[in-house]
Amino acid sequence: MSKVIINTDKAPAAIGTYSQAVKIGTTVYLSGQIPFVPETMEFVSEDFRAQAVQVFKNLSAVCEAAGGELQDMVKVQIYLTDLGQFAIVNEVMAEFFRTPYPARAAIGVKALPKGAQIEIDGVMELPSTN
Repeated sequence: MSKVIINTDKAPAAIGTYSQAVKIGTTVYLSGQIPFVPETMEFVSEDFRAQAVQVFKNLSAVCEAAGGELQDMVKVQIYLTDLGQFAIVNEVMAEFFRTPYPARAAIGVKALPKGAQIEIDGVMELPSTN
């Protein structure tokens, strides 16, 4: 199987040596998204909740560009500079996902790119077209 590079202008452009996502067969590996607004490449806000919402919007755009939707994600990894914000992440995630929820991990980190408070990456499995 060959890999397909996923790119959309509806999510922030890569700010390094990576692709927004890579698809192999029906599996899509999504790079981490931070709370940049795609049009400005600036943070949506300094407010944590607004940052979390923007990250899920960015992930949704990449999922759609790959031929799926956010609900097709099977694994998400959430990186937080303050694990005390995890309750807000749960609230926001519930606004974007319905059951069954993806598997997930939450990881506390010292810092994230560009000073973001949250970053999320993950894996999506596209529905079978059979």
